[in-house]
Amino acid sequence: MREEKQFETESRQLLDLMINSIYSEKEIFLRELLSNASDAIDKYRYFSLTEKDKYPSCDPKIEIQVDEKKKTISILDNGIGMSKKEMETNLGTIAKSGSKDFVSKYKKAVENGELSVIGQFGVGFYSAFMVGKKVEVISKPYGGSAHRFESDGKATYFIEDAEASFDHGTMVTVYLKKDENENHYEEFCKTYRIEGLVKKYSDYIRYPIHMDVKTSKPDLDENGKPIEGKYHDEVEDKILNSMVPLWKKKAKDVTDEEMNEFYKSKMNDFEDPLIRLNVHVEGLISYDALLFVPARVPYDYYSESYEQGLSLYSHEILIKDHYKELVPEYLKFMRGLVDSDDFPLNISREMLQKTPEMARIASNIETKMLNELKKVKKEDPAKYEKFFSLFGSSIKYGIYSTYGGKKEALQDLLLFHSLKKDKLISLEEYVEAKKEGQKAIHFASGKSLAEIKILPQLEKYKKEDGEDVLLLDKDIDEFCLMMMGEYKEMKFEDVSSEQEEERSEEEKKELDRLSAENKRLLDELKAGLPNLVEDVVLSDKLVESPVCLSASKEGPSMNAERVLKEQPGQEGSTWNSKKILEINPKHPLFEALTKKATDEESIKKYASLLYEEAMLLQGFEVSDKTKFVELLNELMIAGLK
Repeated sequence: MREEKQFETESRQLLDLMINSIYSEKEIFLRELLSNASDAIDKYRYFSLTEKDKYPSCDPKIEIQVDEKKKTISILDNGIGMSKKEMETNLGTIAKSGSKDFVSKYKKAVENGELSVIGQFGVGFYSAFMVGKKVEVISKPYGGSAHRFESDGKATYFIEDAEASFDHGTMVTVYLKKDENENHYEEFCKTYRIEGLVKKYSDYIRYPIHMDVKTSKPDLDENGKPIEGKYHDEVEDKILNSMVPLWKKKAKDVTDEEMNEFYKSKMNDFEDPLIRLNVHVEGLISYDALLFVPARVPYDYYSESYEQGLSLYSHEILIKDHYKELVPEYLKFMRGLVDSDDFPLNISREMLQKTPEMARIASNIETKMLNELKKVKKEDPAKYEKFFSLFGSSIKYGIYSTYGGKKEALQDLLLFHSLKKDKLISLEEYVEAKKEGQKAIHFASGKSLAEIKILPQLEKYKKEDGEDVLLLDKDIDEFCLMMMGEYKEMKFEDVSSEQEEERSEEEKKELDRLSAENKRLLDELKAGLPNLVEDVVLSDKLVESPVCLSASKEGPSMNAERVLKEQPGQEGSTWNSKKILEINPKHPLFEALTKKATDEESIKKYASLLYEEAMLLQGFEVSDKTKFVELLNELMIAGLK
């Protein structure tokens, strides 16, 4: 007998909302139907263990059937099945979840891990109406009668007696809508599309998902050898899913090859990961995770299109790709997945609700990855140096972007080039090798190592007894150290910034004497550089170079000024470091200046040349090349006459 029934008003409204709003991707419907099938088998298996006389055991199976001519896709399971009353209750009333009632009734079994059902809201079935113009359900409980449910997802549904080709279970058939505009509904009855969706969302459902797949095979000759150019189609029963998730296995039971192949296939990479981590956490909140660091920087890593985050699974079913809330910005290179039965899913199972538990998982994952990096740094320095060459700037960004908040967690992961050792060293190594009485960690910054190494300010440090200097060749470096402030009670000091030199009393007196004797020359040189320098002074920090520029302590360093001005939107920026032109009084050029530069006009010209020379020595461009060349030629001609 065929009965037509009305959805309740609230149910009709909710159904319309679900079809049009709750799910962001239409392809999700297959995941939901397969999840329901898995739930149904879970229930049957539970009863087959606890009530063996009523529910004989059987091999669990989910089957997908597609009919390209009829434009249908069917999902068949040999699970618990539904009676007529259960069909009316679970399918005829939106959000009346049979799974929820089942879990409530058998809560202890679920808590003990004997049962695991994901359908908590009773809405997943209705996702089929996103792609289907009609949905048909034939279901039969073991030892009971089969019934058929049919609806177009609008105002009514039908339930009637039916015949079933199976002993128990449920078959859901979706009659696909016709393609329209950008909505390609009919692709969901293509086997290649179904295979892709199962791999993406349901690869780790614990029961085999079967489908007949047509493959092209070569014809064979009488000797069993392939005949060139001749093929025929064969249909094989193919299992589409892997079933056993790698992350559920203990680390010792997973081979390197398995982990590498999993990473490459799931993360779409052609290289093995540089670092991998298998995580199992049990406690107030439990989860499993596979975390990876790529062996190369993704091509879009620094673009807005780059998608950071981990894939989220619940009960081995993919909920969302690239969930960025679990990965801090500075670890965005980290790839992998997290699976937990405790994730607080929303009604569509596509999003997670932000809760303290989620924040706890995110913090725990961050800690696990940082501990692994520290372990690699200690046990495999070569591998860590490769990691740092790829993603070291991201670690530095973690300190800078948190205004030093991540200093304690990240400072010992930092590496910098060393002037003395000519290699990458950690801050700890620098401090361990410091000179007796050394009070600061010295650094020099610039566009490249080559440019930094010719800085005039480094000359005194290059002496055998000179203190070491960190060479900062990345734009983020100096800003990272600024946010740190100090390391192990040693402040960071820029060799190109104004600083108090440690001199003997005799050295101080000699420098003061020379400065006083040449005060007029120094004042006129300063006057010749209006708005360019704050002062022109004599300095004994230089060894071979005649001049250098130092930045005042009161403003950004010269390199920081350069970086800030190069940022997008900073064209015409007023960022300016306060510069001091320092002259080497022991250099022959200074002696020549004191003898030859006697009039104010010539001193002004020499001041300009000295300033531009200092800029060039420190890796900066000449401000006006034409004027610089003209002035240089003029003074050379005058000197040659």
